[in-house]
Amino acid sequence: MSSRRDAVHEILRQSEGFRSAQDVYAEMRAEGAKIGLTTVYRALQALADNGHVDVLRTDDGESVYRACASGDHHHHLVCRRCGRTVEVAGPAVERWAETVGTEHGFTEITHTVEVFGTCSSCSAAAKAG
Repeated sequence: MSSRRDAVHEILRQSEGFRSAQDVYAEMRAEGAKIGLTTVYRALQALADNGHVDVLRTDDGESVYRACASGDHHHHLVCRRCGRTVEVAGPAVERWAETVGTEHGFTEITHTVEVFGTCSSCSAAAKAG
């Protein structure tokens, strides 16, 4: 990996949730890095293409990124309030996707599943406040 791509990847590894390219760029600039937003976007795309980061689309269509904690196929539980993310396996989803695809004559089935909710910390804070 290039040194700039490594630096972008390191920002994501230190983050708990998904981050936008603009967030990553702002943090790197605040730390004194001489990097452009276009370079951050290219680095994130390369990291995603190589399977080093996961990409989600937010409700408003923005792509957000997170360093993969696992090299295996996985899904995410994402807190709507704080962005906390947990990687989870979904064997039932895997079987369902394959079955549905096959039933309709599809091959080379792939899928993406993200589950959104409110984490226990945010739920507790909302009840306390």
